[in-house]
Amino acid sequence: MARSLTNERIGALYASTLIRTQITAAPLALLHSLDVQVLEGLHEIEAGSLEKLTDHESHKRYMGTVISWASGNLDPRMPAGPDGHAFFERFDAAVALVVERAERQQHGTVAVVSHGAAIRTWAGLRADGIDHEFVARHILANTGIVALEGSVATGWNLIHWDGSPVGGLALADHAAEDPTGRDATAP
Repeated sequence: MARSLTNERIGALYASTLIRTQITAAPLALLHSLDVQVLEGLHEIEAGSLEKLTDHESHKRYMGTVISWASGNLDPRMPAGPDGHAFFERFDAAVALVVERAERQQHGTVAVVSHGAAIRTWAGLRADGIDHEFVARHILANTGIVALEGSVATGWNLIHWDGSPVGGLALADHAAEDPTGRDATAP
Protein backbone atom coordinates (compact mmCIF):
# COMPACT_ATOMS: atom_id res chain seq x y z
CA MET A 1 0.00 0.00 0.00
CA ALA A 2 2.82 2.40 0.84
CA ARG A 3 4.38 2.04 -2.62
CA SER A 4 1.06 2.67 -4.33
CA LEU A 5 0.71 5.95 -2.39
CA THR A 6 4.32 7.08 -2.81
CA ASN A 7 3.41 10.12 -4.91
CA GLU A 8 0.51 11.24 -2.73
CA ARG A 9 1.21 14.21 -0.48
CA ILE A 10 -0.17 12.73 2.72
CA GLY A 11 -0.07 15.08 5.68
CA ALA A 12 -1.54 12.82 8.36
CA LEU A 13 -2.26 9.14 8.85
CA TYR A 14 -4.92 7.56 11.04
CA ALA A 15 -5.73 3.94 11.88
CA SER A 16 -8.38 2.21 13.91
CA THR A 17 -7.77 0.83 17.38
CA LEU A 18 -7.34 -2.68 16.00
CA ILE A 19 -3.71 -3.75 15.66
CA ARG A 20 -4.06 -5.07 12.12
CA THR A 21 -4.87 -1.61 10.76
CA GLN A 22 -1.87 -0.14 12.54
CA ILE A 23 0.36 -2.86 11.04
CA THR A 24 -1.05 -2.05 7.59
CA ALA A 25 -0.46 1.69 8.11
CA ALA A 26 3.13 1.35 9.41
CA PRO A 27 4.96 1.19 6.02
CA LEU A 28 2.98 4.20 4.77
CA ALA A 29 3.88 6.09 7.94
CA LEU A 30 7.54 5.25 7.47
CA LEU A 31 7.51 6.30 3.80
CA HIS A 32 5.94 9.68 4.56
CA SER A 33 7.68 10.24 7.93
CA LEU A 34 4.36 10.28 9.76
CA ASP A 35 3.12 8.88 13.04
CA VAL A 36 0.14 6.56 12.87
CA GLN A 37 -2.51 8.27 14.94
CA VAL A 38 -4.85 5.70 16.48
CA LEU A 39 -8.41 6.96 16.61
CA GLU A 40 -11.48 5.56 18.33
CA GLY A 41 -14.48 5.25 16.06
CA LEU A 42 -12.66 4.01 12.96
CA HIS A 43 -12.91 0.35 13.97
CA GLU A 44 -14.79 -2.33 12.10
CA ILE A 45 -18.51 -2.95 12.27
CA GLU A 46 -19.07 -5.24 15.22
CA ALA A 47 -20.81 -8.43 14.14
CA GLY A 48 -22.46 -9.10 17.50
CA SER A 49 -23.42 -12.76 17.82
CA LEU A 50 -22.30 -13.32 14.21
CA GLU A 51 -18.67 -12.71 15.22
CA LYS A 52 -16.33 -15.48 14.00
CA LEU A 53 -19.16 -17.33 12.22
CA THR A 54 -18.16 -18.30 8.69
CA ASP A 55 -21.30 -19.99 7.38
CA HIS A 56 -23.11 -18.55 4.37
CA GLU A 57 -26.24 -17.50 6.29
CA SER A 58 -24.26 -15.54 8.91
CA HIS A 59 -22.24 -13.79 6.22
CA LYS A 60 -25.40 -13.02 4.27
CA ARG A 61 -27.09 -11.57 7.38
CA TYR A 62 -24.05 -9.42 8.23
CA MET A 63 -23.71 -8.06 4.69
CA GLY A 64 -27.46 -7.58 4.34
CA THR A 65 -27.45 -5.46 7.46
CA VAL A 66 -24.54 -3.24 6.42
CA ILE A 67 -25.89 -2.82 2.89
CA SER A 68 -29.24 -1.73 4.36
CA TRP A 69 -27.33 0.85 6.42
CA ALA A 70 -25.59 2.07 3.26
CA SER A 71 -29.05 2.56 1.74
CA GLY A 72 -30.04 4.81 4.64
CA ASN A 73 -32.08 2.27 6.59
CA LEU A 74 -30.20 2.54 9.89
CA ASP A 75 -32.72 0.74 12.10
CA PRO A 76 -31.65 -2.89 11.49
CA ARG A 77 -29.34 -4.20 14.17
CA MET A 78 -26.60 -6.78 14.10
CA PRO A 79 -27.77 -9.68 16.27
CA ALA A 80 -26.65 -8.71 19.80
CA GLY A 81 -24.75 -5.81 18.21
CA PRO A 82 -25.13 -2.22 17.03
CA ASP A 83 -27.64 -0.68 14.68
CA GLY A 84 -26.75 1.65 11.84
CA HIS A 85 -27.41 4.75 13.94
CA ALA A 86 -24.66 3.72 16.38
CA PHE A 87 -22.23 2.86 13.57
CA PHE A 88 -22.70 6.14 11.71
CA GLU A 89 -22.63 8.20 14.90
CA ARG A 90 -19.20 6.88 15.85
CA PHE A 91 -17.71 6.75 12.32
CA ASP A 92 -19.04 10.23 11.42
CA ALA A 93 -17.54 11.59 14.66
CA ALA A 94 -14.15 10.03 13.85
CA VAL A 95 -14.18 11.43 10.30
CA ALA A 96 -15.20 14.86 11.60
CA LEU A 97 -12.27 14.79 14.04
CA VAL A 98 -9.86 13.81 11.25
CA VAL A 99 -11.14 16.68 9.09
CA GLU A 100 -11.00 19.17 11.97
CA ARG A 101 -7.39 18.25 12.73
CA ALA A 102 -6.45 18.34 9.04
CA GLU A 103 -7.92 21.80 8.61
CA ARG A 104 -6.38 23.15 11.81
CA GLN A 105 -2.93 21.72 11.05
CA GLN A 106 -3.22 22.26 7.26
CA HIS A 107 -2.43 18.64 6.44
CA GLY A 108 -4.11 18.53 3.05
CA THR A 109 -4.54 14.88 2.12
CA VAL A 110 -5.15 12.52 5.00
CA ALA A 111 -5.02 8.70 4.86
CA VAL A 112 -7.30 6.62 7.07
CA VAL A 113 -6.72 2.89 7.49
CA SER A 114 -9.94 1.26 8.61
CA HIS A 115 -11.90 -1.89 7.72
CA GLY A 116 -13.54 -2.93 4.47
CA ALA A 117 -17.16 -3.18 5.59
CA ALA A 118 -16.92 0.02 7.61
CA ILE A 119 -15.45 1.97 4.70
CA ARG A 120 -17.91 0.48 2.20
CA THR A 121 -20.91 1.20 4.39
CA TRP A 122 -19.89 4.72 5.38
CA ALA A 123 -18.90 5.76 1.85
CA GLY A 124 -22.04 4.15 0.41
CA LEU A 125 -24.26 6.50 2.39
CA ARG A 126 -22.03 9.56 2.72
CA ALA A 127 -20.35 9.93 -0.69
CA ASP A 128 -21.89 11.20 -3.90
CA GLY A 129 -21.14 9.06 -6.92
CA ILE A 130 -21.95 5.75 -5.24
CA ASP A 131 -24.91 4.20 -3.47
CA HIS A 132 -25.83 1.01 -1.65
CA GLU A 133 -26.19 -0.91 -4.92
CA PHE A 134 -22.65 0.04 -5.91
CA VAL A 135 -21.45 -0.96 -2.42
CA ALA A 136 -23.23 -4.31 -2.68
CA ARG A 137 -21.51 -5.09 -6.00
CA HIS A 138 -18.01 -3.78 -5.15
CA ILE A 139 -16.11 -5.54 -2.41
CA LEU A 140 -13.30 -3.81 -0.59
CA ALA A 141 -10.53 -6.29 0.11
CA ASN A 142 -7.79 -5.72 2.66
CA THR A 143 -5.62 -2.85 1.40
CA GLY A 144 -8.22 -1.84 -1.16
CA ILE A 145 -8.27 1.93 -1.58
CA VAL A 146 -11.21 4.32 -1.62
CA ALA A 147 -10.43 8.00 -2.20
CA LEU A 148 -12.90 10.74 -1.40
CA GLU A 149 -12.68 14.49 -1.53
CA GLY A 150 -14.84 17.06 0.15
CA SER A 151 -15.69 17.97 3.69
CA VAL A 152 -18.11 17.30 6.49
CA ALA A 153 -19.90 20.56 5.66
CA THR A 154 -20.13 20.21 1.87
CA GLY A 155 -20.27 16.44 1.54
CA TRP A 156 -18.00 13.85 -0.05
CA ASN A 157 -17.38 12.83 -3.65
CA LEU A 158 -15.95 9.50 -4.72
CA ILE A 159 -12.83 9.99 -6.82
CA HIS A 160 -11.40 6.45 -6.75
CA TRP A 161 -12.50 2.95 -5.70
CA ASP A 162 -10.08 0.06 -6.04
CA GLY A 163 -11.44 -2.92 -4.17
CA SER A 164 -8.57 -5.23 -5.08
CA PRO A 165 -5.79 -5.75 -2.57
CA VAL A 166 -2.84 -3.50 -3.36
CA GLY A 167 -0.31 -5.79 -5.03
CA GLY A 168 -2.97 -7.87 -6.76
CA LEU A 169 -5.37 -10.67 -6.01
CA ALA A 170 -2.55 -13.23 -5.92
CA LEU A 171 -1.43 -11.69 -2.62
CA ALA A 172 -4.81 -12.10 -0.96
CA ASP A 173 -4.89 -14.81 1.69
CA HIS A 174 -8.53 -15.17 2.64
CA ALA A 175 -7.62 -17.25 5.69
CA ALA A 176 -5.22 -14.66 7.13
CA GLU A 177 -6.01 -12.95 10.40
CA ASP A 178 -4.79 -9.62 9.01
CA PRO A 179 -3.52 -8.16 5.72
CA THR A 180 0.06 -9.16 6.43
CA GLY A 181 -0.94 -12.82 6.74
CA ARG A 182 0.20 -12.96 10.35
CA ASP A 183 -1.76 -13.35 13.55
CA ALA A 184 -1.63 -9.81 14.95
CA THR A 185 -2.31 -11.10 18.45
CA ALA A 186 0.81 -13.29 18.48
CA PRO A 187 3.86 -11.92 20.37
